Amino acid sequence: MSDSTASGNPDSDTPDLPQMSASVADGPEAPADDLALERNYLAELEGKSWPVKLGGYIKLSGPGWLQSALTLGGGSLATGMYLGVLGGYGMLWLQPLAMILGIIMLSAIGYVTLTTGQRPFGLINRHVNPVLGWSWLIASLMANMVWALPQYALANGVMKQNLLPSLLGNESTLGSTEVMGLNAATVVIVAFILLIVVAITWSYGSGHWGVRVYEWMLKITVGLIVACFIGVVVRISLVGDGLPWGEIFAGFVPNLGTMFRPAAGFGPILEGLRNVDAEAATYWAAQIEQQQRDVLMGAFATAVGINMTFLLPYSMLGRGWRKEHRGLAIFDLSTGMFIPFLLATSCVVIASASQFHLKADTGASASPEVVNGLIEGRIKATGGEIADASTEERKLASMLVKRDVGGLSEALTPLLGRGTADIVFGFGVLAMALSTITLLMLVSGFVICELMNVPASGWPMRIGSLAACTGVLGPFIWGEAQAWLAVPTSVFGLVLLPIAYVTFLALMNSKAVLGDQRPTGGKRVLVNTLMLLSTVAALFGSGWAVVGKLGLPASIGLLVVVVILLIAGEVFRRTRSLTTDGDA
Repeated sequence: MSDSTASGNPDSDTPDLPQMSASVADGPEAPADDLALERNYLAELEGKSWPVKLGGYIKLSGPGWLQSALTLGGGSLATGMYLGVLGGYGMLWLQPLAMILGIIMLSAIGYVTLTTGQRPFGLINRHVNPVLGWSWLIASLMANMVWALPQYALANGVMKQNLLPSLLGNESTLGSTEVMGLNAATVVIVAFILLIVVAITWSYGSGHWGVRVYEWMLKITVGLIVACFIGVVVRISLVGDGLPWGEIFAGFVPNLGTMFRPAAGFGPILEGLRNVDAEAATYWAAQIEQQQRDVLMGAFATAVGINMTFLLPYSMLGRGWRKEHRGLAIFDLSTGMFIPFLLATSCVVIASASQFHLKADTGASASPEVVNGLIEGRIKATGGEIADASTEERKLASMLVKRDVGGLSEALTPLLGRGTADIVFGFGVLAMALSTITLLMLVSGFVICELMNVPASGWPMRIGSLAACTGVLGPFIWGEAQAWLAVPTSVFGLVLLPIAYVTFLALMNSKAVLGDQRPTGGKRVLVNTLMLLSTVAALFGSGWAVVGKLGLPASIGLLVVVVILLIAGEVFRRTRSLTTDGDA
């Protein structure tokens, strides 16, 4: 490459972008010549106007798109769909707010990583607390293994219900056949998906041409996912009475009341039921609140998961990014991650709310047996007989049936046409699942390589990536709506998230880690205020989830254990530090 390409012309527009040859998995970092060219390019951009600077940043973006592909998975789809089912347009605010809080923390993680140029795991163990360091690493691996379950389950459901129902659906020959007690169609789907994702991920880890194909595939996939769901919303808005855009825009205003009471639309329905059966109305109100809480927590967790906090620093270091890339990193997260997420998830919520909210499910998932099963739960709690259940109660129960992705495409058939609805949602969901699975495998490879203290490449990376293959069990262990599996697994992820947030809050304030690059003055106050806001939100959500599932006494006991472990970890760190200093 010529010197003129590297240095650029200060009077021209955007300077030519140097051709980078390395990628996140090619080893510790890109070749020195390429990195020098990229740093020169970034230095030139600093003197350009904002439009030119943004254009240059777009060309260099990368890790943010990896984050986007990871977060736009089955969890975001499922929680978005159920937010629309339960809260209508009134819960549109949640996922963007959770993403903003997550980006604040990811930006801080990026700042620490790019300033030090070191892998965070060692920094945490040496300068914060080894218990937090090991908890972050193990929790990231656990999150990958658990979050892979709903991805396979969703892919299985969409292949059977939308893309190939005649070949793989429950009514097909393959779908009605069992092999060793397992559904034959499910076995075929899972094996096919596993083969694809392993081939893609292993190519990525090899540093061959598959790396470049993989990265571009993710960008294209994210773009197509967003386009699919925008197209659905545009189509809905052009049919019949269209969409209530005033109500939709109002839904982006945070309303914390939905965390503690049923969505407003259920008010008249519950009141009507209360006039018939007060005990039943109380029971169903509690059920709606519980489902809303689970979905709210799940949506918060899927916006930024703990495994994403692990992916970001290692993908940045793998590209050779350092201090000069800090501005680019924030831009990358704010555009490549936030904008696709905002568009895709908002469109899912809008489509789901327009078709499902406060509407009785008339599809196959709401058969009399399913509705009776829900009512039986109420009868066990309050007494009575199924035959005595009122029409109002049956209607409410049918509104709360756990829909699957196939149900959403079926509900949109009158608007899009059966074939188009199946293809649009089938492709969008499958693309979400496959891209997320490969990234869960990638993060698992990073974790295992960190455990082994070896570069994130070669066979250690490939074998480590197989830890996320636990997802193949998802379609076999979950008997309810495949999409709903993403909700409880996301709640599990939320419980783990504060580990990362507390850890990087401590790193951001560590003089030993950042030295004179630690924020000072008003900037430090602003950074800590924003990070504390994100951390408190994560701690609140995690605590709420733990207390809700374990009860207050067990939660207090768990907190005591955590505090004891942290104290022990700090004692160990200080003792080791004194020993090391003494040896020196």
